[in-house]
Amino acid sequence: MGFTPSGEQWTIKADGYEAVVVEVGGGVRALRLDGVEIIDEYAADELPPGSSGQILAPWPNRIRDGRYTFGGATHQLGLSEPARHTAIHGLVNWVRWSELESGPDRVVLGYDLPPQPGYPWPLRLRSEWSVSADGLRAAHEVTNLGDEPAPFGFSVHPYLKVPGVSGLDEVLLRVPGRSRLLTDARLLPIGAARVAGTEFDFTEPRVLGKLDLDTAFGDVVRGADGGSAVEMSSAAGARVRVWADEQFGWWQVYTSDSLGGERHRRAAAIEPMTCPPDAFRSGRDVITLEPGATWRGAWGVDARLAG
Repeated sequence: MGFTPSGEQWTIKADGYEAVVVEVGGGVRALRLDGVEIIDEYAADELPPGSSGQILAPWPNRIRDGRYTFGGATHQLGLSEPARHTAIHGLVNWVRWSELESGPDRVVLGYDLPPQPGYPWPLRLRSEWSVSADGLRAAHEVTNLGDEPAPFGFSVHPYLKVPGVSGLDEVLLRVPGRSRLLTDARLLPIGAARVAGTEFDFTEPRVLGKLDLDTAFGDVVRGADGGSAVEMSSAAGARVRVWADEQFGWWQVYTSDSLGGERHRRAAAIEPMTCPPDAFRSGRDVITLEPGATWRGAWGVDARLAG
């Protein structure tokens, strides 16, 4: 048997939806509705391009210089994005997760993160992936196994495609964020701005066009249940929606302009985040996990085919 970079594969199916969850990173490699790609999938023998489908914890996005202070102590992480001198996307996206439970329409994976230089707190992560007539649902739990409070943030990185649409230029995008972060050349936040009246206002569906986004949207408009959703749709009536519960107050939208080859602007990464980029330094919306405490959050994807 040959080596598969993404490890063991679990295929779950129900009501026309089919998802493939992987061992390495514990994320989602593919999602289809009636055989049509909803998540821009990658091959089982391929490294996930652009962090595709990965779980980003215990922090999402970037930390400037990999250096932050918490509880009066300063910590230095490895620089996993050397070109920008940042620590990016956490510590669990390249580790092997373990199967805890599985069935035809669900799989539960787990990973125990050991304390280490830069992040000296042990965490227990559990993710339940399931499909139904409502689409894909991912429910996550993270527990602090240590004796001291731990800083924590969470996100995921699926790339979404609108059924029947080639590329992003004609896609109608809706993002419920009333502000966006301004970034420097290293894609690190340096300020914020309201989106109203600008090309970044997607609070109502609008054609994306040639706009290049790698943007964190905040001040999210929430529903009655506290959650929110990002939608991409087509003029023909196809739609893909990413929803997230009340734990997620930020959305990162990345139009894959910096990806090369056929993946360039083919799909958009729609990332629900509990906190913004560089949150371990700014402190903004960082979750403090007390010893023995468990954080829980859920998100999912549903779609509608045209016609």
